[in-house]
This record gives sequence, C-alpha cells and structure tokens, in this order.
Amino acid sequence: MTISASLRRQVVERADNRCEYCGLSQAGQEALFHVDHIVPVAAGGQTTLDNLALACVSCSLRKGAREEVVDPQTGKLVSLFHPRRDSWHSHFKWDGFRVVGLTPAGRAAVGALQMNRPLVLAIREEESHRHRHPPPTS
Repeated sequence: MTISASLRRQVVERADNRCEYCGLSQAGQEALFHVDHIVPVAAGGQTTLDNLALACVSCSLRKGAREEVVDPQTGKLVSLFHPRRDSWHSHFKWDGFRVVGLTPAGRAAVGALQMNRPLVLAIREEESHRHRHPPPTS
C-alpha cells in the first residue's frame, strides 16, 4: 500500500515523531518508522489519516494485521489498543523505562507488541540521557 509523502508527513507530525504504541522517539533510530494501518487493509481499513498511526518497526511488525490480542491476565481476546480512539494514558503508564498496561487492551498490547523486551528497555534508558524519554504528556 503506497502512502503519499504528504500523508506520511501528517501522520509523523500528529505523532510528534514517536511510535504511537510504545512511545519510542524516531529521533536517533536507524530504521524509519512505519505508517501503520490501525484497522488493516485486509479488514477493510482505509488509507486515511484517521486510520493511520506512526509505529516503530518493532511494534508495526509485531502488530501485523491483528486487531485483537489476548489479555495475559484474563486469557480473553480483547481489542488491541487503537491510537485514534483510545487515550494512551488511559491504557498505559510508565514505570521507569517499562510500559505497564492498565486495562485489558493495554496489557494485551504490552504483551503482544513486546513493549518491554530488553533491547527497548536499553534504548529507553539511553533516550532518557538525551531527554527523549519519557515522552511528554499530552
């Protein structure tokens, strides 16, 4: 799916150049972040600003075309965190460099996207020295 340069710029600006799932800053990262279809094209999702989110490569690849994932606490299938509909701070909080899921959708996203794997924790620690972590609250 081709996304125009203009639409990509709008997505990046709205996201403040950060992954809308895990909060990682694009600044300083070698890989260009993906523009993710929140509702996958395969499920009828459109290539419109309202259905696009900026996602780091890790979150984008782990999310794939999924819209639902299992909440590790309850074992139930839940809707994955939706950056356009859901408030990040309603579903997640920071505990140092770790993302903590506060709701079924938040817990499921943390697990499915592996938001606290050792490499990303090390990146967040390094980003804190550059004043890019934690992300500013909005």
